[in-house]
Amino acid sequence: MTGRRDEAARAAVGLSLALGRLRGRLRAEGGPGSSVWTRSQLAALHRVVSGPPATTSDLAAAEYMRPQSMAQTLAALEKGGLIARHPDPDDGRRFLVEATDEGRDVLRAAMEGREAWLAHAIETTLSPEELAALPGLIEVLDRLAVSPPGGPSHRSG
Repeated sequence: MTGRRDEAARAAVGLSLALGRLRGRLRAEGGPGSSVWTRSQLAALHRVVSGPPATTSDLAAAEYMRPQSMAQTLAALEKGGLIARHPDPDDGRRFLVEATDEGRDVLRAAMEGREAWLAHAIETTLSPEELAALPGLIEVLDRLAVSPPGGPSHRSG
């Protein structure tokens, strides 16, 4: 059992480092104008653009952030004209966040640069076998992303 735990720990370190490097490269390849917005801001904007109108709390939960941190992120996006808040028609005490046309345009520009670089890197760097393995890897990464919280650092005593 310890062998599997050690192997998982080594894989966790390697995967975390590799994902950090890839995330940094994607940020660098975001294209003109994307550097104005942080990764957290663009991630929140992507959630707003791709999903139905949502509350700050809904968005915070989806991005694994504290609601206070998401509120700060959304405030910057709202100040930049990328999102707008509207009262919830079903509950006037709540506000729903929606993307503006400018927000959609900013996100599209940021994503196009990143996706163009990544597609080119995949095409020119990976072997045909590695390219064929990507869908399975993407599925594995998605499963890890939605796995239950926990682990040694989250356990008490």
